[in-house]
Amino acid sequence: MIFFTGDIAQLVAQLHDQTIKNRRAAATLLGKSGNLSAISPLIEALSDPHPGVRSEIAQALGRLGDSSAITGLIASLNDADPYVRAAAIAAMGKIKDRDAVDPLIRCLLDKEVIIRIGAAEVLGKLGDRRATGPLKDLEHDPFSEVREAAEAALRKLRVKP
Repeated sequence: MIFFTGDIAQLVAQLHDQTIKNRRAAATLLGKSGNLSAISPLIEALSDPHPGVRSEIAQALGRLGDSSAITGLIASLNDADPYVRAAAIAAMGKIKDRDAVDPLIRCLLDKEVIIRIGAAEVLGKLGDRRATGPLKDLEHDPFSEVREAAEAALRKLRVKP
């Protein structure tokens, strides 16, 4: 069990612990720490072999909310695990960096429903009109949840679906 004592170096070291539970806990605490020096070690740890750890790391980067994490999060959009991709998308929504727009637009074509929904929601939050056409293309998505997310995003962009 990890206890946060204010020592960021100790938590960073725990990102390499043998125990999945400890690596996840370290990522969570680093995200809650508010210490931006944790961003670089968290990005490096995005290559962890366990998807639950990678997902927690993406969430931690989102909690830290600094745009220096965007490059690492964009790379996570190629993760094989859809929950890691979803966590990266959610983190991008918290950071609100427009460098994420084009990668998020590509996520609108993902085979996973949760990825298309998340990408549409975050694109709506970002408010960048480059997403208008790709969001309109989702009007024929086979899943109503995806269509609804795209329509909501277009409303935020003040564009008729």
